[in-house]
Amino acid sequence: MEARLDLFGNPLAGKIIRYVNSAGKAVADSTLPHSTAELVKLRASQINGCGFCTDMHTKDAVAAGETHERLHLVAAWREAKVFTEAERAALELAEEGTRIADGAGGVSDKVWANAQKHYDEEQLAALVATIALINLYNRFNVIIQQPAGDYQPGMFG
Repeated sequence: MEARLDLFGNPLAGKIIRYVNSAGKAVADSTLPHSTAELVKLRASQINGCGFCTDMHTKDAVAAGETHERLHLVAAWREAKVFTEAERAALELAEEGTRIADGAGGVSDKVWANAQKHYDEEQLAALVATIALINLYNRFNVIIQQPAGDYQPGMFG
């Protein structure tokens, strides 16, 4: 299986991805816990059916010290005892932010208020940006049918 479009070989696509990656670097430099960001990226990627991003963020999380148990339970986080209340708030925000079209009015005030209990303004901005960016990456990869399974942690720098 090959992707429909080479995002790095196509000059315009490559330029766009570099800009998106720059935004991702700003988020990575924030005070949002890296483990929370990876859980959020994994959950949104699962919802969107993005195999490439699911592969990438699972492997990146493991490389950063995340446990397999927690990663296996991300899809069923509501029933899992392994996540903190802050992580649960982030995962709930990620789900509502990813499934905007499924709910009337987008992210509910209840979900936002719960996230505010656990994250400061900078972390909330980083969390919102993480959710928006992973949804963008998911859409790129799903549309072009980017194959999954070959990602190695750190391969993109």
